[in-house]
Amino acid sequence: MRRCCQTSLIPILGVLAAQVLASEPDAELPNPADLEAQNAVIGEVILVRSDVFDLSSPDENKWLYRWANRLHIVTREKTISEQLLFRTGDLYKKRELEESERILRRNKFLYDAHIVPSHVDNGIVDLTVNTRDVWSISPELSIARSGGENRTRYGIEEHNLLGRGQRVRFIRDDGVDRSESTIEYADRYIGSHHISGLLRYSDNSDGDAYLLSIERPFYALDTRWSAGGSILGDDRRTPMYAFGEEAAEYRHQRDAFYLYKGWSKGLRDGRAQRWTAGVALDDNRFSEVNNPTLPAVVPDDRKLVYPYLGFELVEDKYVKGTNRDQINRTEDFQTGLRLNASLGWADTSFGSDRDALVYSASSSRGFGSFEHKMLLLFAAASGRLEAGNSANAQLKMHARFYHSQSDKRLFFASISGTAGHDLDLDNQVAIGGNSGMRGYPLRYQVGESRLLATIEQRYYTDWYPFRLARVGGAVFADVGQVWGPNPLGPDNRGWLSDVGFGLRLALTRVSDRVIHIDVAFPLNGDPTIDSVQFLLESRRSF
Repeated sequence: MRRCCQTSLIPILGVLAAQVLASEPDAELPNPADLEAQNAVIGEVILVRSDVFDLSSPDENKWLYRWANRLHIVTREKTISEQLLFRTGDLYKKRELEESERILRRNKFLYDAHIVPSHVDNGIVDLTVNTRDVWSISPELSIARSGGENRTRYGIEEHNLLGRGQRVRFIRDDGVDRSESTIEYADRYIGSHHISGLLRYSDNSDGDAYLLSIERPFYALDTRWSAGGSILGDDRRTPMYAFGEEAAEYRHQRDAFYLYKGWSKGLRDGRAQRWTAGVALDDNRFSEVNNPTLPAVVPDDRKLVYPYLGFELVEDKYVKGTNRDQINRTEDFQTGLRLNASLGWADTSFGSDRDALVYSASSSRGFGSFEHKMLLLFAAASGRLEAGNSANAQLKMHARFYHSQSDKRLFFASISGTAGHDLDLDNQVAIGGNSGMRGYPLRYQVGESRLLATIEQRYYTDWYPFRLARVGGAVFADVGQVWGPNPLGPDNRGWLSDVGFGLRLALTRVSDRVIHIDVAFPLNGDPTIDSVQFLLESRRSF
């Protein structure tokens, strides 16, 4: 794939001119379709990299914000140019500009990205790439409460080390199930070849875990090949819940290995078709935990070794806008068809403990328009066939509906369902305060199938306190239930429902996180549940 050619030094006057061009493109510029029809060629590619705070604005030209900008290292030109799908001398293609914007906006260290033609002369079109950084290094200190349980996290995280797009994390996480101390390093562009690497190690109160991954993904729609592999190890004590209370526990040791190669003919007629072949090893071992206060419920060991073949279809249809899952921030939604399917065969001759057909498939599609009403649908199926019988089979669906009532008001509804059959004991379905039922304890109901529906009236304000967080609010209602056998015996207690309201704080200067401060009122359940639930958590969306 092609990369942008950009000189490392730009004279000061050139930078000032680029900023003027970025804000005021040529009045004579033809529309993008005309540029393509004229076979315009890309000339100069100008990178305008803005700091965290805009000191040209009187509201942000304060001593605190000036000090923050001085301490912050602006994303390097090379880090930006490596992600662009075009370079000087290429034919101008509007699609490549739009996809490059989406790729840039996926970076957690960038608040936004826009690419615009800034000058046209004799069939040569200059482009300006505008990006704005967020504060990429941040101390992590949070206390979250969800489902009646507290979670404390502290540490430090850097998403853009020295402006190179690398991530380093040192995090201590004290949750309801365990305490974890994690160190992580990730780089999406090793050696300027779109190779990404991830190394993570966690020292936990109940064991440890590690992950090593190296891959060259299908990073763009027209990418022709991919390859990669990963190694995972995990050793932990896993609790099982009944009505929000820990009721059993087992030890889970897992070793996994994946290696794959993918190929594609690229983007043809608005669609990319991709094939993948690989091998997988997934070894899960379970044992009792020496805990006299809880009964022993231990899943069966499971070792699967199999080659597999996968297929993916991606349709090039995207929409963008603001005030959906974020507040006053550009969002990208794929509305085109996306299909994924994978089929593998595990055999005892390969080292598996059984013969099994391992399958998975998923599909997503969007309908409507971003400006008015939009429906996003997702469905997935997975499981195994063993000796002619279905095992660990799940069928999932999820629908999200957005109805824009004005620039500041949105009605949102979602419904999700899971139908399970003969699930592995370590793959049970739960519903509670950490999975959408905001008025109930964590994992309040457990079984094999689930239905959950939510409606929200969302409000987006212009309030921007201290130029640090955008403010919004929501009034919501949730309803759901779990069906199927509970491995711990007691029956579930019918439909659950709650109503509530909350405040949303979108942290515009440090990440894509949205702080949720909710008050929820459970409408049924059992007398042990508090009549008012207070929730404080950090999420990636509204």
